[in-house]
This record gives sequence, C-alpha cells and structure tokens, in this order.
Amino acid sequence: MFRKILAPQSVAVIGASDDPLRIGGRPIGYMLSQGFQGQIWPVNPTRSQVQGLTSYAQIEALPAAPDVAVVAVAASGVLPVIESLGQRGTGAAIVFSAGFAEAGPEGVLLEQQMVASARRHGMRILGPNSLGMLNPRNGFYGSFVSSVELGFPLPGQVAVLSQSGAYGGHILALTRARGIGLSACVMTGNECDLSLGEMIQAMVEDDQTHVIAVYSEGIRDGASLLQALEAARLAHKPVVMMKVGSSDIGSAAAQSHTASIAGNDAITDAVLKEMGVVRATTTEHMLDVARLATRRVFPVSPTLGVLTVSGGAGVIISDAAEPLGLELTEMPQASQDRLKAMLPFASPRNPVDTTAQFLNDMSLLGQFTDAVVEEGDYGSLLGFFTYTAGTPSTAPKLRKELLRVREKHPDRLFVLSLLAAPEWVRTYEEDGFTVFEDPHRAVTAIAAMHTFGKAFARGPRQAPPNLQGLQAPANSLNEAQAKRWLAQAGIPCAPEEVCLDADYAVAVAQRLGYPTVLKIVSPDILHKSEMGGVLLNIDSAAQVREGFEGLMQRARAAVPDAKLEGILVARQLSGGVECIMGLTHDPVFGPVAMFGLGGIFVEVLKDVVFHRCPFGPDVAETMIRSIRGAPLLLGARGRPAVDIEALAQMLSRLSAVGDVCREQVLSIDLNPVFAMPQGQGAFAVDAVVVMKPH
Repeated sequence: MFRKILAPQSVAVIGASDDPLRIGGRPIGYMLSQGFQGQIWPVNPTRSQVQGLTSYAQIEALPAAPDVAVVAVAASGVLPVIESLGQRGTGAAIVFSAGFAEAGPEGVLLEQQMVASARRHGMRILGPNSLGMLNPRNGFYGSFVSSVELGFPLPGQVAVLSQSGAYGGHILALTRARGIGLSACVMTGNECDLSLGEMIQAMVEDDQTHVIAVYSEGIRDGASLLQALEAARLAHKPVVMMKVGSSDIGSAAAQSHTASIAGNDAITDAVLKEMGVVRATTTEHMLDVARLATRRVFPVSPTLGVLTVSGGAGVIISDAAEPLGLELTEMPQASQDRLKAMLPFASPRNPVDTTAQFLNDMSLLGQFTDAVVEEGDYGSLLGFFTYTAGTPSTAPKLRKELLRVREKHPDRLFVLSLLAAPEWVRTYEEDGFTVFEDPHRAVTAIAAMHTFGKAFARGPRQAPPNLQGLQAPANSLNEAQAKRWLAQAGIPCAPEEVCLDADYAVAVAQRLGYPTVLKIVSPDILHKSEMGGVLLNIDSAAQVREGFEGLMQRARAAVPDAKLEGILVARQLSGGVECIMGLTHDPVFGPVAMFGLGGIFVEVLKDVVFHRCPFGPDVAETMIRSIRGAPLLLGARGRPAVDIEALAQMLSRLSAVGDVCREQVLSIDLNPVFAMPQGQGAFAVDAVVVMKPH
C-alpha cells in the first residue's frame, strides 16, 4: 500500500482547477511540469478539460480506480467524496481540506466519520489539513506546497516528514538550497488515519530512502512511532527528529495546531535517545545531520581525529566535542615524535596542527593526514583548512593530497571544514568528503553519526524481571500497604511496622533499634512531610510516646477528614545516599520509570533520567550512571561507592511493576531510596502508589 502512495501509477484530483496557482490546480501543474509518467485524472463537474487534460464530472466516471486521490474540496463536501472514492476502490486519499479536528468538536466528529467511511472500503487517508506529499524521483506531486516555486526539490535519498504543512514547505525549500536530494516529502496534517509512525515505517521499507528527517509538533500514536523507529534502527536507517513543543506555551500551540498530544518533553527526549534517534535542536542542525548521514558511515568508536592548520580552530573543535561525548584521544607517542621531527613547531597530539607551514610543502600535509588516519585509529576525522582550501594557488594541490587519502580509506567518515566557491565545495564533496563552513556545526553532525553507530551496533539487552503473577491493588494504599505490595515485586523496604497505640510503638522501636523514624499512616495524606507528618532521630521510649501522640494530633488538625490508620515505626537508615525512583504513565508512551538523586538534586537541579518500561538491570545501571550526580554514587572524593547492582535491580523491578500494572497504576514514588554502601543493598524508605480512577 505504501509503495502505491509513494509511486502511484494513477492520480485523481477531486476539485481540480484549470488555474495552476489554485489549491486544486497546483498538484496537476506540478506533475505536468515535473514529468510525472502516470495517469492524471482531474475531477471537475463544470469543465471537460483541466490544464489540457480530460476532466471527469464525477468520481464514478473515472476510467479506473485511482491509486491515489487528491481531495481539494471544502470540508463540508469531503464525506461524500471519501465514500465515492472508497466505493470505487481507491487505494489512498490525500485530503487538503481544513476544518476538521483542529477546528473543534464538530470537526472531530466529521473527521471520525471520514475515517469510518474510508476503513469500510480499505482505503487510507493522509490528512486532513495536509499539504500532501511528493516524490521528486518520479515527479509525483500530491501537494499544493508553493515553496517549490523557489526550485523543485532534487531527487535523492533523504525523506522529509513534517506534521506542519507550512514548515514542511520551509524545510523543502532549504533542502533545495543546500543541495540535499529527497526521496519523498510528506506533510501529515491532522493524522486522522495515516500517522507519523506509519509514514516513517513506509520510508524504512522504501529502498531509495537512506535517511529520515522528521519535524514533529506532537506524537499522536506512540505505538506506531516506536515500532517504526525500531524498524529504522534495525535497518540501519538514521532518523533525525526536530520535536518541538517543549515549552509550556509551545506545547499548547502544538495541541491547538495539530489536535495532538504533545506529552512530557523530558520523556519524549528519553524515548528518542532509547530508539537511537538524534534529536535536532534547530532546522539547520537537522539538515546538517541528514546531509552527513547520506554518506552512510556510522562509527561506533566515539573518538575523533582532527587535522588543522589553525590552533584556534583546534580549540573550538575540542570545546565542541567534549560535551557531545566525542573523545579527542592523543596520537600514539611514536607518531607524535615522528611528526615533530618532520615539523618541529607543529603540534602533533590531537588536534594535529600543521600550522601554515604546509603551504610551503604540500607533501607535509599528506604525511600528517596519513598519520592521523592510519595511526590514530579514530572513529571519525575532521580536517580544518579554512580559506586555503578555496584559493587558486592552494586548492588543486590540497585536493590532490586529500583525495589520495580518501581513496585509500573509503570506509572512513571524513569531514572537512573550509571556505571555497560553490564549485570547489562540490568538487570536495564529489571526492567523498562532506563540507561545513563552521567547524562547530561539523563536530555536531559528526557526533550524530556516532550516536547512530552506537544504536545500530547495539546487541540484545537483558530481559526485565518476570512479574506476570503480580496483582495490582484493588484500592488506594497507605504507605505501609504500598511497601508490602512492592515487596511482592522484590523491592526491599526498610524494616518497619504500623502501630495503633503508643505502647506498641515503643515495643517495635526497641525491637528495630534506635534511632527510629515515626510517620503518620493515612491513604488521604500522600505528602506527609509537608504537614509535619514525619519525625526523625527518635532515640528513646519517651520520644516515641511523645511523637506518637503529637503526630496524631497534627494530622487531625491538618486534614480533619483524613482516615488515620496509625503510626509507622521504621528503622532509620544512615550511611547511604538518598535517591529517588518513580513511575509515571505518559499519555503517549505508557509507563515510564524515573531515577535521580534525592533531595535538592531532584527538586532544584532536576537531575533525573527516564526510560520506558520494562527494562532489565543493564539498562537500569546505564540510567543510574548517566545522571550528572553519578560520581556521588560511584565513590567521589573518598566517599564509599554505593551498591549499584542492588540499586539497578530495584529500578528494573520497578519498571516491571509499571509494565504489568499499566492499566491500573497511574504513578509510584519511592522517595527517598537509600543506596547503601557496596554489598549492603538499597531500600525504599517511603512509597506512594496512586491508582488510576475506576
């Protein structure tokens, strides 16, 4: 089906116009000008010819069922058109018309009726409120996007998918300006039927598409998106996505514009990283990544070798590489000594700086380049040659030396940063290099190739814990009940017991050992510390009695209607590091686990990491080690390292709880979790379980 949409043999245009500048006329005009070899069937009840083609008064009069129909009529007239197309056996309809879900409740109903009609006949719909799609390889233009007046897109291997029509047209014009060839451009609109995920899947299955660039405002169908992104990873097809709507205002705008769910941006970011997607921060970034990815070289090693004629550029490149995870490891010492002997004032460490001396002896540049490529063993290479690569006196000789190295190592990712006239830039790129003017942009694009390489090389992961026998609670739980339920999933908690009177509380405290913690127990008081419902450092029977009575009185005063179920007496842990673990149910991606350091680190610094549930201990450990505060867990400044294995096991089990109970549990907070020193385990000290409303 997707092959027919991308490369139809017959296209009907409903609402066809003889004016090639009107919405109903542009697709016909574009296809005629671009040499579309299939059949074009205009449908217009008032004209016998449209733009020199035979026009048909109604869909029923078409000579055959079209592979694709372009619908360019008012929203009020779309339903009968879709029904007629479906009855005729049309494969898919591209609906330009606006006035559906983005316009309010009446539009939502109209959209639902349109989808129901199409599905009765096995027809798919792109849109509505869509600028359509195009395929520069075969001249198919099921679109009225006017940016092609600036220049029709070049055929190539990059697919551009955009939820916004106008911005999709903007990206389309930029690809032409930058010489990026396209295999397709799809502007999905409201996604009433065909989703962004399904269109990514279509590009994964398209042999002519090598790179997928996506502009997204809101993810409507998380399941199909995840399936498509995993298919892209397995097929080694890089996906770069510009996902907007991260701010509160931006998120609201996205929902209004596309009638879709924006979701939590931090969770979206985590999911894209999990799937090996590079998230672009700007349109320029997205196109830089897409352009370099067409080389189809994705290094796994994060090392970068740099050859430069400028020490300053070497500093810029080094500064850009470090936060992106690229390692500028030093050249082997023997290589440094040899290069230093050849050019005493060179800097041969990495970046390898030849200085401007290479202008006097171009063979020096060749020997230095050979050394970096052959002896440095770097995952990727960046050469900074600035304007010297474009000057008539230098460019031919420089190109000759670089081409010699390129031909010896065709499998290496080699990027150049230089200034030259367009014809010289094309020459370098035809030689197999990708050229950037700005070295910082070059480094950013190179880092993306390493991200893809790591994702493509990823092997099987550990299986998550099997908790299929775990039963979700029927009702809300107090803290003690929540901990007992989590213990069934293998999540350990500090020793504790609920006490109904002060005498029993004293007995429990003496059995557990001082100091102890006292907490109010009530399903109606979730955040106990905010109302003074937690007492620490209780170290005598007298303090237990006083604390018991004081907490009960405080709870009655703060929440008069709360159901009080006693006081929890727990052993007070010490010597560990406070962490936080949690679960939340994302409306797009389902249950998601969170980990971070507790206290100020989560409240102020927001040093947390997310991952979709479920996952095994290996993923959990990667999460734990990825936070900025990880050194505090790993033994920084003489502190004892915590029990990372126990912490990872707990986080993995929590993720399995989220998966098994995804239909019942809305959220879980374990805060704090004490990560004890190596070999002493990890324990949840507080637990809040929130169930979904019945």
